[in-house]
Amino acid sequence: MTEAERFLRLLLRTCGTADLLAIGAVVMPYSWMNAIHQWLGMGWLPDEPIVGYLARSTSAFYAMLGGLAWVASFDLYRHRLILCYLGAATIVFGLALLIIDILEGMPQYWVVCEGPADTALGVLILVLSRRLKRQG
Repeated sequence: MTEAERFLRLLLRTCGTADLLAIGAVVMPYSWMNAIHQWLGMGWLPDEPIVGYLARSTSAFYAMLGGLAWVASFDLYRHRLILCYLGAATIVFGLALLIIDILEGMPQYWVVCEGPADTALGVLILVLSRRLKRQG
């Protein structure tokens, strides 16, 4: 296994683990979500049903994506096409998040960190996945 392959596997597992941690927010009490929201400097978290639904369903989706990253990390060659898609989709997702964060007036630290970090992650996944050589 090359150094790039080891790095891609580590990257997928590290990011996958971070995404899997989002499962906690699926069952997190509203009071905790509200406390975190306030700690982030964004004021009181609205308690309308759509807010809880979006927070919990988005967290569940992230956890599912983390599981996918872990599964793909076990056989990089077999899942190369999926990894290339995941890299490209993450680039687009990161750019979309950057625009959304700006339009929604998210705090500056959020705008600077979220979208650009996801975009960079997508570039890394895509570049490393495209470099995988066919086995055999």
